[in-house]
Amino acid sequence: MYELTQEHIMLRNMVRDLAQNKVAPRAAEIDEKAEWPWDIADALASADLFGLPFPEQYGGTGTDLLSLVIVVEELAKVCASTALMIGGQGLGSFPIAIAGTEEQKQRWFPKLASGQHLAAFALTEPGAGSDPAHMSTRAVRDGDSYVLNGQKIFITHAGVAHIYTVFATVDPAKGSRGQACFVVEKGTPGFSVGKMESKMGIRASPTGELIFEDCRVPIENLLGKEGDAFKIAMQTLDKSRPAVAAQALGIAQGATDFAARYATERVQFGQPIAQFQGIQFMLADMETKTAAARELVYKAATLVQKGDREASKYSAMCKLFASDVAMEVTTNAVQILGGYGYTKEYPVERMMRDAKITQIYEGTNQIQRLVVARAMLSRFDRLS
Repeated sequence: MYELTQEHIMLRNMVRDLAQNKVAPRAAEIDEKAEWPWDIADALASADLFGLPFPEQYGGTGTDLLSLVIVVEELAKVCASTALMIGGQGLGSFPIAIAGTEEQKQRWFPKLASGQHLAAFALTEPGAGSDPAHMSTRAVRDGDSYVLNGQKIFITHAGVAHIYTVFATVDPAKGSRGQACFVVEKGTPGFSVGKMESKMGIRASPTGELIFEDCRVPIENLLGKEGDAFKIAMQTLDKSRPAVAAQALGIAQGATDFAARYATERVQFGQPIAQFQGIQFMLADMETKTAAARELVYKAATLVQKGDREASKYSAMCKLFASDVAMEVTTNAVQILGGYGYTKEYPVERMMRDAKITQIYEGTNQIQRLVVARAMLSRFDRLS
């Protein structure tokens, strides 16, 4: 269902070198300090990696979703926070790609594609995480603008983003059909960044609260029309979940590689622990499950790119499977390193912490199972 072209392979090799030379040496430090690494962001921008989600006519690379997935995977092998820079740029921008007018794309995409500006996706609220249909942030039409009031939480790129795609209710009586999506730009009066979260993992990626207090957004910043927002959000998540899965995949492969190398060097009972069958079986399972996740992630990215009828199901499946694999694999990597695996001297404890969020954000894995099951069962509903 997918094929790695020569361009994909060249891109992978280039990003692999960048990850090893620029990102890996900084990964532990930026995690420890929980700081946004502007130097790494500049390196990604210089390599045109922020341009991956955008067409060439807006300054992007015009590459497919599989290319984005490959890049996220390679970066996540050494630093999940850095991988999220690229994944988050896609997530925040996809609503504009899905529902934006030509004028809107011309206005926002060039600076996003160059990396001068960053994007963020603002859907989650304190009372509407897995249930976005019941969000409470309100948008009221007032002349040629909308006035937003409400709160968003757990927003990736909070504070560093220049453009936020924000979802709000315009008619609560209509539920999900009464919502709208807006682009809110940094510096808009009435819009502020609130509490920043201190997190277990992806600590170098800022996650925080957005506050809207009589925030006036021009009608020109409405994406699509009133009532389109829920559809825009779901289509966005279909496109972005393979990137989350790729982040999980990269974490799993990075942990597997490190554990295997460590096992060849760590001597116990007079021989490297890699010679013990128990360790070999653990490594074999880690490698096999990671390889299986890769096949599913790459296939899902290809189906989403094609607009295949099963794209939504595969998008959920790859995120579900790859993130569960990442959690299992990183836990086993810590186990193989023993006491050393539990210390910050080695990266597997960071990988284990980073892996957990991939089971939670962009839809918990419980939600992914619902998406998959409903897609499966709907086929039989159509036949009956």
